[in-house]
Amino acid sequence: MDFPLTIKQQKLITLVRELGHEKFAPRASWYDQTASFPVENYQDLREHGLLALTIPEQYGGLGADFPTYCLVAAEIGRYCGATALTYNMHTCSLLWMGILSNDLPMQEYQWVQHQYYRQEHFRRVVEEGAIYAQPISEEGAGVSLGKTYQTKARKVDGGWIINGKKVFASLSGAANYYGVICTNAKENATLNDSLYLAIPANTEGVKVVGDWNPVGMRATVSRTLLFDNVFVPDNAQLLPENLYFQMTKIWPHMFLTLTPTYVGIAQAAYDFTVKYLRGEIAGVAPIKRRQDTTKQYAVAEMFIKLEQMKSLFYRAIHDAKAHPSKAEMLRAYATNYTVMEYANELCSLALRVCGGQALLKSLPLERLYRDSICGSVMRPWSIDRCLEKLGRETLYEVGETDENTTFMPNVLVTSNYLPAS
Repeated sequence: MDFPLTIKQQKLITLVRELGHEKFAPRASWYDQTASFPVENYQDLREHGLLALTIPEQYGGLGADFPTYCLVAAEIGRYCGATALTYNMHTCSLLWMGILSNDLPMQEYQWVQHQYYRQEHFRRVVEEGAIYAQPISEEGAGVSLGKTYQTKARKVDGGWIINGKKVFASLSGAANYYGVICTNAKENATLNDSLYLAIPANTEGVKVVGDWNPVGMRATVSRTLLFDNVFVPDNAQLLPENLYFQMTKIWPHMFLTLTPTYVGIAQAAYDFTVKYLRGEIAGVAPIKRRQDTTKQYAVAEMFIKLEQMKSLFYRAIHDAKAHPSKAEMLRAYATNYTVMEYANELCSLALRVCGGQALLKSLPLERLYRDSICGSVMRPWSIDRCLEKLGRETLYEVGETDENTTFMPNVLVTSNYLPAS
């Protein structure tokens, strides 16, 4: 990132760059081919305190803010996309219950309770090196259409009993705790009744099932999680009751944190292409291929796209805060769309420029390309969802009404779906 960085950011990025060159990049191919979780990478992250990156310093963490996390994650993505993507799931669990939760409207008893609970979660990471996952996705149409989570938590004495199923659950079988978003199983529950609970992976009733053999992001090991009458105590809460859905509205940039991985992948594809054309790739004959003007034009196009992407990204991560403006949210959607699309376009250009040899699995470019494909469908801000939000929110202000349509912040209500009067 050729942008102004704090001393803390410079040190963290330098650390990750060293780990990436020496450890993550050499291991990436094997993890990808075997679709196995990057256990050794996480051991390196643990040993250097990076599992506690966003935990506030008073709890023993590194105290990184939102932009710092995004910059560090992008650097990890240059060397192993799957490590960066799963690191997002772990780190965001701590980010949400940490500094982002400070902006939530809690009553005094909730704040006291939250301080007590998060101290225990943070302790597990700092002292025990625990890994937190963040399984949210479920089968079928759900939250984006206003429906509640199908995974339910029923209140009992001293805790909760959870039943449900989560799909594409990254870190399945590798995490120590699954931070599950579920619905309070009470009558007439709405999205406002969402809960965020940490389930220990070894709890009775927790099962990891299904195969995992995708085209890209193979080392995320995102299998299916089943919860069958799983009991967790009250202190399993990562956020106080009924505040998760409020966070999504107060701090919407919380969903921008998948983006850094793909910034890193795009940078890696560009880096490889330049080195390849200069004859500097280890294990490949040192033949210079840079004289061809067609290749020069293609690299120029890659550079332009990369700079556009990174400039938007840098601006958007520094926009992130509670209650962002309309302009800041439009820029966040535009950033996510641009990064996800450009990452794949850069990888595709790189393959075309470098030619047939770049398709070999002995070189990283074909893996970067496969990983880059996955970004466009990442929920909740898939590229289609970003286009939908951008198109709607540039044309409507809140409360504006057409003949059959009323615009509200996160939903476009058409008269056909309104209850009869």
